[in-house]
Amino acid sequence: MKKNNKLRITFFLGLILMLFSLQSCNQKSDSVAKSDDLETQDSISDLSIYNLPSQWTNQNGENIEMKDLKGKVLVMVMIYTSCKAACPRLVADMRNIESRLPKNIKNKVELVLVSIDPKVDTPKRLKSFAIDNKMDGNQWLFLRSSEENTREFAAVLSVNYKKVSPIDFSHSNLISVFNTHGELTFQQEGLGVNSDAAVKKIIEEATK
Repeated sequence: MKKNNKLRITFFLGLILMLFSLQSCNQKSDSVAKSDDLETQDSISDLSIYNLPSQWTNQNGENIEMKDLKGKVLVMVMIYTSCKAACPRLVADMRNIESRLPKNIKNKVELVLVSIDPKVDTPKRLKSFAIDNKMDGNQWLFLRSSEENTREFAAVLSVNYKKVSPIDFSHSNLISVFNTHGELTFQQEGLGVNSDAAVKKIIEEATK
């Protein structure tokens, strides 16, 4: 009888240890799965602008990289502040797009204006331009960098520009939309065009 009791106790102890071991394995599997999910969310594709190592300075004199904008839907144009022809209309397009965005997604969107004239467009000048054009809210970002970095970024956006006089540039007027992973998902020519498609795409990306 005592022998049978000992066998039963040994059996139950073994069963408990086996169940504990299985539970531990499941917990480890769950942890690995969660870790893999996080790694997938944090990874960026080869097409992302967040891979660019270039340094930029914003209108507040702060240095940033493109990857610092990760997690936001980006609406981008390239301008220069002394422009008197196309740029004011492109700026108006951006303001129109911003005004049409629903309030519940505005904190998920960054409207970025990149200067093609970094020698003239200092952070102080960009800040003044932002205030003068009522684009000084948190959703607006003005950037400048070296001429080399600016050329590289323009190539990414398929924006062509050329200096045609000491103070003037000829340039493309593209409005570009990037998803939260920094991938280009939409482009259209600016200058007073209908912004329905751009706004629709921004909302779509911001609500994913």
